[in-house]
Amino acid sequence: MNDLYQAVTDRIIVSLEAGVPPWICPWQHGSDGTHKNLASHKPYRGINVLLLNLQAMAEGYPDTQWLTYKQASELGAHVKKGEIGTPIVFFKFREVEDSKAETEDRKVVPMLRTYTVFNAAQIEGLPARLQEPPPDNYWSPCEEAEDILLASGASIRHGGNRAFYSPGEDVIQLPPASYFPEADGYYGTALHELTHWTGHPDRCNRPLGRRHSIDAYAYEELVAEMGAAFLCAHCRLPARLEHASYIDSWLDALKQDKRLIFVAAGAAQKAADFVLGVMQVAPSPVAEALAA
Repeated sequence: MNDLYQAVTDRIIVSLEAGVPPWICPWQHGSDGTHKNLASHKPYRGINVLLLNLQAMAEGYPDTQWLTYKQASELGAHVKKGEIGTPIVFFKFREVEDSKAETEDRKVVPMLRTYTVFNAAQIEGLPARLQEPPPDNYWSPCEEAEDILLASGASIRHGGNRAFYSPGEDVIQLPPASYFPEADGYYGTALHELTHWTGHPDRCNRPLGRRHSIDAYAYEELVAEMGAAFLCAHCRLPARLEHASYIDSWLDALKQDKRLIFVAAGAAQKAADFVLGVMQVAPSPVAEALAA
């Protein structure tokens, strides 16, 4: 059996060595910057976001929607002749005997599996209702990001010329917004620090600590880079690499630990889910103003 962990990690390594962080969404347009299944409308998550980003950038796909071969057929459509699908992964849980236990105990272990999806641009004959452009509703990426920051309840201070999260004070420190050439840069940085903020014990409980093959701070920055990119994709903001100085550390660690990117992507997804979950519970001041 092919080693899926290694195959995925190798793709991430090649992308990083080329200077292309695979977690940064290549789209800055359209109704949504998140990858979704066209049939179920469910978003793809974690490591699959990276895999779909890589393929979309390589092939220049203008769409963030995907289908399996079977789903396309069920919709009365078909994959274009000669098109090659994109492998993505999922975990299937299986009970196995615990060899370390004195009794006949069994434990549940995650088994990595793969399946193939095709971008909507690779499919012909989709129903007209699925090809219609999304309604031109009002959407402001910066206002969406501002909503997220306000709804989080995070303590944010402005001043100085550094951006960081202080775990001891549980405070995010940002330079004044006017210090950024564009609003996109301010909100991208703020969402990066907000991802760090989710690591607090009362939130996602992601304590700093040395991990196999990687320094604790380098790991946390990897999580924050991906978490911020997921949040930027939600807002339709252009994500950017905040800490390029860590790339060499990430590459060294990935070459030693084929499971690292899966763990980090999962932690980043959990952080983004926490932030967006908080936002969905709290009222949106921008939405309320538009409805008034």
